[in-house]
Amino acid sequence: MSEPAERAQKLDAVDELAGKRAEFVLDDVVYLDGNSLGALPAVVPGRVEDVVRRQWGELRIRSWEESGWWTAPERIGDRIAPLVGAAPGQIVVGDSTSVNVLKALVGAVRMAGEGRDELLVDATTFPTDGYIAESAARMTGCTLRPVAPADVPGALGDRTAAVLLNHVDYRTGRLHDLPGLTAAVRAAGAVAVWDLCHSAGALPVGLDEHGVDLAVGCTYKYLNGGPGSPAYLYVRREVQGRFDSPLPGWNSHVEPFGMRSDFEAAPGALRGRVGTPDILSMLALEAALEVWDGVTVEAVRAKSLALTDFFLECVAAYVPEGRVECVTPVAHGERGSQIALRCDDAGDVMKRLIDRGVVGDFRAPDVLRFGFTPLYVGFADVERAARVLAQTLA
Repeated sequence: MSEPAERAQKLDAVDELAGKRAEFVLDDVVYLDGNSLGALPAVVPGRVEDVVRRQWGELRIRSWEESGWWTAPERIGDRIAPLVGAAPGQIVVGDSTSVNVLKALVGAVRMAGEGRDELLVDATTFPTDGYIAESAARMTGCTLRPVAPADVPGALGDRTAAVLLNHVDYRTGRLHDLPGLTAAVRAAGAVAVWDLCHSAGALPVGLDEHGVDLAVGCTYKYLNGGPGSPAYLYVRREVQGRFDSPLPGWNSHVEPFGMRSDFEAAPGALRGRVGTPDILSMLALEAALEVWDGVTVEAVRAKSLALTDFFLECVAAYVPEGRVECVTPVAHGERGSQIALRCDDAGDVMKRLIDRGVVGDFRAPDVLRFGFTPLYVGFADVERAARVLAQTLA
C-alpha cells in the first residue's frame, strides 16, 4: 500500500463527518461533482412519494394548509439560513438562481436611489449572471461595467448603484473576499449582491455578520436539493422595507387572496416571492436538508480544506510533474471546496476518468474540475481519484 493510501485510511478513521455518508445514496464511484449536482440524500425518495401519493393524491388542495405547502418558501428559507449565516425571516425559497439574480440586481439599483446609474459585475462570473446583469442594466438605464473582483474597491464611485459578485469562482474555485468587498461597496453607498451557488453548504458565508444586503444561491449543489431544485433569495432585515422586486406576483402581495388590482408588497422577505411555489421539488429540498442535522458549517469547512489539501498532495505524489497545473489558490483563505487542474486534452481526460469511476467535470478550454462535498466524500475517495488521474494521464 502506498504512503498516501495509508494516510487516507488514518484520516478516514478520525473523520467526524464520516457517518454522514450513510445518509446518501452512493455506489462505488468516486463522486467529485457535487459542486454541480449533489448526491441523493436517502430520505428524499420516501418523502417525495408521500408528497405525491398522500399530500397530493389524497389531501389534494387541502395540503396547501394541512401539509404546509403555502408556507414552504419561508419555512425552508429558515432551514437554509444557518448554513449561510443568516437569522430567520430573511430568506425565501423559490424560482431559479437566474430569476433571483434579476430580482436582487434590479431591486439593488432601486434601493441605491437617484444619481446612481452604474452596475459593476464580476468579470469572471458564471455566464448567466452576466447575461442577467446586462438585461438588468438595460431595464434600469444603467451602464454595465465588468470588473475583476479584486479591482472592485478601486472601481467604485458615487455613480455606482450595485455590484454583482460570486463568492467562489465557478471555474477556478477561487474564494473571493466577501467581508472586505461588501464593506467597500457599502462604504461607497452602493449595494452588494452576492451569488452563493458555489459556497453555500461548503464554507461559512456570514451574511448577517458582514452586512450583506442581498444574496442569491442555488440548492442543487452542496445543499443536495436535486436537479432543478429551487433557488433562494436573501434580503437583509434592515433593507426589507425598501426592497422593490421587479417581479411582483400574487404570492408577494400583502393580501394574496384578496385579488386586488393594485399591488402592495408583503412584509419582510416574502416580497421576494412571485408565483405559486414548485411544491414537488421544494419539499424534496426540505427533506434533503435534513442531512445537515447535527452538522456545523465550520466542521464541513475544516474537512473541505483537509480533503482539498490531501488531493493536492496525492496529485503531487502520483501525477508526473508538469502534466497538470493547479489553478485553484493554495491558500485556505482563497479556496472554495473544489480543485481545478489545467490539463491538455482536459475534455477527453475527464471522459476517461468517468469511465474509470472518478466523476468530476470539464470546463472549456482546458480545466478539470473536482468538487469535494465533505458530507459524503472521504479521504480514500480522494486518494483513489488522484491515483486514477495519474494512471489516466500515463
